[in-house]
Amino acid sequence: MTASGERDAPVSDGRRAVWVGAGYAAQGFGYAALVTALPAYKARQELDDAYVSVLLLLVCLAAAAGSVLADRVAARWGSRFALSGGLITVAAALGLTTFRTPTAVLTGILIVWGIGLGAVDASLSMQGVLVQARLRRSVMSRLFAAYTAAAIVAALLMSGVAASGAGAAVTVGVAAVIGAAVALGGWPSFEPGRTVAEPGGDPGAARRSSGLARVILICGALIFTAFLADSAVSTWSSVYLDDSLAAAPAVVPLGYAAYQAAVLLSRMVGDLVVPRTGRAVAAAGCLVVCALGCGLVVAVASVPAAVAGFALTGIGVGILVPLSFSAAGEASAGRSDEVIARVNLFNYGGALLGSVALGVLSEPVGLQYAFLIPVAGMVLALPVVGALRRLAAGPAGLPPQTVPPR
Repeated sequence: MTASGERDAPVSDGRRAVWVGAGYAAQGFGYAALVTALPAYKARQELDDAYVSVLLLLVCLAAAAGSVLADRVAARWGSRFALSGGLITVAAALGLTTFRTPTAVLTGILIVWGIGLGAVDASLSMQGVLVQARLRRSVMSRLFAAYTAAAIVAALLMSGVAASGAGAAVTVGVAAVIGAAVALGGWPSFEPGRTVAEPGGDPGAARRSSGLARVILICGALIFTAFLADSAVSTWSSVYLDDSLAAAPAVVPLGYAAYQAAVLLSRMVGDLVVPRTGRAVAAAGCLVVCALGCGLVVAVASVPAAVAGFALTGIGVGILVPLSFSAAGEASAGRSDEVIARVNLFNYGGALLGSVALGVLSEPVGLQYAFLIPVAGMVLALPVVGALRRLAAGPAGLPPQTVPPR
């Protein structure tokens, strides 16, 4: 049913999944387009590094606010409204960044972009959980794979555009068009409802609903840890290879490239691996692999070891993020939108710590040893795996046996 009470036209579950995957792809493409355009925008606006750092902090805080806003919108009208509204907001903001404006105006545009970014982050996971409930099989890793693949495409397109002499705004403009197209084209297919328990079909639903705070803390801790590692590698891998290891210019981007490739590969197989091992075992394995990856960077100061370590970290992060959101949705049947919006907030906390803490420690102890921070985060998160196991109420890796009403 729509918000006005009219019945939606029937949509196949496969088509619904495709459009939600397109939403992930639009988000990944748009994010990568803007962050890779930052150097060009920085030069255009004549910004210094300090202002860019403050700007990124404001965007992160705005994204957290956007995640909360998505929860409010989803609670009243459904996550379809939050997703389409967020995509339109992101598209509009991306389009506006392509024009030269006063720095204060650009700052406001990027804050609006951050709000849309957070709203889309949260509502995509809401929609992904609902798609899993309909399909009754794990698909969250493949949905996140669409995000990663599109981000890689955007980065490559930005590289090609730069090589041709065209402005970075071209790729950002393409991202804006894609986001708007997915928001409008996917509207009929996005899930209009929320996950609700079928009467008598899930005797554990009441118990899980009463423990929402516990679900949020457990799954949020895993999300925090995953994005701590993600931010550490994404922000500092190239700097480490360049400054600390004096790698050749052509080699410097390979650490981040290896990380993203590993994230993509792990997400392509995650929906096959997790149901067979169980979420708790898979989560433990991800934490250990991430710790080994960052630990290798700390232990061996060489370019091959660093690239291999970043790739190992990507394998763990790639599976841990969709696994955690899936677990949150399964453990909170009937209130998954609310829980996922709150779990998503841990994303920004981990990202801030990963980017800021390593930078702070890079001077006194060196960037190589600063990578001990994500190692410590992984080790400290291991006890959470036992609590994750106790959250499971159904077959490992599968969504709960609840389906939104048609």
